[in-house]
Amino acid sequence: MKVFLDTNVIFPTVMREVILGLAARGLYQPLWSDRVLEEWARAAGRLGAEAELQARGQGAILNRDFPKARVVWPPSLEDRLWLPDIHDRHVLAGAIAGSADLIVTQNASDFPRNILAEEGLSRIDADGFCMGFMASDPDITKDVCAQVLARAREFGKTDWHMRALLKKARLPRLAKAVSAQHDDGKNPRA
Repeated sequence: MKVFLDTNVIFPTVMREVILGLAARGLYQPLWSDRVLEEWARAAGRLGAEAELQARGQGAILNRDFPKARVVWPPSLEDRLWLPDIHDRHVLAGAIAGSADLIVTQNASDFPRNILAEEGLSRIDADGFCMGFMASDPDITKDVCAQVLARAREFGKTDWHMRALLKKARLPRLAKAVSAQHDDGKNPRA
């Protein structure tokens, strides 16, 4: 399955690490464009120059780690598309150019299902996307979440718990599902 990732699911660190952790385990093929990575860097830049540089570096690492993810298209493709927000046409164009099956985005209203269906696409939010893997590949999904939790504990100033970390990352259903299976009652920090 090929999946085009909108900027709003790549920019948040924990969400990105979970979503791309699932891709790294071979559960799907991620797709993005230079424009998506540029939007991520500019959004990070609002947090400061260092954050923007870090996002640009991470974008380069993503292109290295997922060499088939980057898609390009002729301007004529984007020009023929219509969406409620003209600034989101590049996401739809990227999904079409990459032969994606799905767009993962937090902006449902900007991607009407009927317009996506005309292009053979559908959309889902990050939480629903991850929950699909929790249903089909629970062991891999729990392992990816455990690795993200370990990194958050290693690099953060907070002693994160699984449910709190994923909930803060706007993955509330995944947080509940992983926590229910991860916490055996003996490890309150899971």
